[in-house]
Amino acid sequence: MKSVDTEVTTSSNHTFEMLDNIRIVMVNTTHPGNIGAAARAMKTMGLSDLVLVEPKKAIDDESIARSSGATDVLEAARIVPTLDDAIEDCGLVIGTSARSRSIPWPLLNPRQCAEQSVLTSKRQKVAIIFGREDRGLTNDELAKCNFHVHIPTNPEYSSLNIGAAIQVISYEMRMAIELSSKGDDQLWGVEWDRDLASSKELDGLIEHLEQVMIKSEFLDPENPRYIMTRMRRLFNRAMPDKVEVNVFRGILSAISKKFN
Repeated sequence: MKSVDTEVTTSSNHTFEMLDNIRIVMVNTTHPGNIGAAARAMKTMGLSDLVLVEPKKAIDDESIARSSGATDVLEAARIVPTLDDAIEDCGLVIGTSARSRSIPWPLLNPRQCAEQSVLTSKRQKVAIIFGREDRGLTNDELAKCNFHVHIPTNPEYSSLNIGAAIQVISYEMRMAIELSSKGDDQLWGVEWDRDLASSKELDGLIEHLEQVMIKSEFLDPENPRYIMTRMRRLFNRAMPDKVEVNVFRGILSAISKKFN
């Protein structure tokens, strides 16, 4: 019979394992102090995986001061040249968005974002992407996401500092994990039999599909309209697993041979 202390320790370890699978990605951050604020927000909720995509300025004394002791998060932070590098191993990618887009995308509030993230983090990496302080994420960057998340704010004063935004999302992640520890509900009712396809694998599928669509003359590369964006949205929304992506690419290869 397990002691109460053992049960608490096991639950706590499981919580931190799931939090370790949740990655905060900051794109082209301008102010190094905001990186420190992000590290502080993350550490207070138990998150530690921070990736910086081509920040305008390196981590400096201001970052360290604003981190208020979360220097371990800053020291472990990775700097990468592209967003693809930051998310290539992730099974779920969610981008923060403060405005509507020309093509609607599945939109979550912070609580829904956390629920989806925690379910996936039991087995795979999750990335939550935060954009530039002045203009957020581009349409191309948002198109790489399975979902978008929007933090509802006062419409008369919607200015939310990036550190505060990361704090809101990090808090919801923590609460979702605390609640999930009281039950074992799964996204599909049961434990899925395969890992979800990574962002890199999904990119490969989309590129393969585009090549076949061009070869079959279904897609005009000179006038693509929004066809590939809609195809990406479809697959992002479906969240296919690794086997499903491989089967689909096998079908595409077989079709492609008919045009040789």
